[in-house]
Amino acid sequence: MQERILIICVGFLLDFLFGDPYWLWHPVRFIGKFITWTEKFLRKGFRIREEKEEDKQKKRFAGFLLVIIVIAVSMFIQWGLLLLAGRIHKYCQIALECFWCYQFLAMKSLRMESMKVYQALEKDDIEGARYAVSMIVGRDTKELDKKGITKAAVETVAENTSDGVIAPLLFMLCFGVQGGLFYKAVNTMDSMVGYRNDTYQYLGTAAAKLDDILNYIPARVSAIFMLIAAFFQGLDYQNGIKIFCRDRYNHKSPNSAQTEAVCAGVLNVELAGNAWYFGKLCEKPTIGDNNREIEPKDICKVNQLMYETSLLTLLLGIVMLFVGGKL
Repeated sequence: MQERILIICVGFLLDFLFGDPYWLWHPVRFIGKFITWTEKFLRKGFRIREEKEEDKQKKRFAGFLLVIIVIAVSMFIQWGLLLLAGRIHKYCQIALECFWCYQFLAMKSLRMESMKVYQALEKDDIEGARYAVSMIVGRDTKELDKKGITKAAVETVAENTSDGVIAPLLFMLCFGVQGGLFYKAVNTMDSMVGYRNDTYQYLGTAAAKLDDILNYIPARVSAIFMLIAAFFQGLDYQNGIKIFCRDRYNHKSPNSAQTEAVCAGVLNVELAGNAWYFGKLCEKPTIGDNNREIEPKDICKVNQLMYETSLLTLLLGIVMLFVGGKL
């Protein structure tokens, strides 16, 4: 148990200091490429054609196989590499686990990418801000104004506080780096095929449902700890509680609005609402009250919330591991 705590703390510290260097090999990139290859293989093998409605059962089964294959292969490769590292030396295995723990967290990278949006907005570089925000959101950004760009950046930091930091951290605290890889494999599949469009309406169902299940508890833990962080940060945590209770299900996903609702509440702004995806208008309910206009500095505030929420989760997780180890 102490070894797991050490590994996670080292990984957390490395992510805090360095983030994800673009030149460095990353297991999630391998998983992404493998998902693409497996999807093409299954589409060809099952002769799936997007335009045929009667293919939906085949798509669902292919999507189920996609989930099983990607998880099994990813976990097997990780197990093999850990076994090989352990045979070289115990410390070699620990170093590899620290490295993976570091790569499974996206705290510093999320801050760096969202702050590029902030810096562009502060210079009134709207085109630069649109490009920067397009790197971290899935919506169309070409027509976004300053307010829309800021909202998009704040929303993605709020949502990814759970998906990109708290959830993998909790899985590693509970199950070690193997749990972290399992979560990242599922979450990566959801981000690639978990769309409700003509291409993935049925093929992405299994990945999307499993991702919803895995994120159910982490999303709510993230929201609670974000409220505590807002209290320490001097933000309007009372309104955060109000908006969280009222708007936390104002999203098609049962999890995505949990932290967004807290963020909207403590910042006293309105988030979400209608957005364009792949050239189509997606009508979505709003989250929060429009008590004031959102501004670029809110990107800095939500990043501070993310860091404090992550640290609270780590500290409480360590305490629980110590207590659990003594029982």
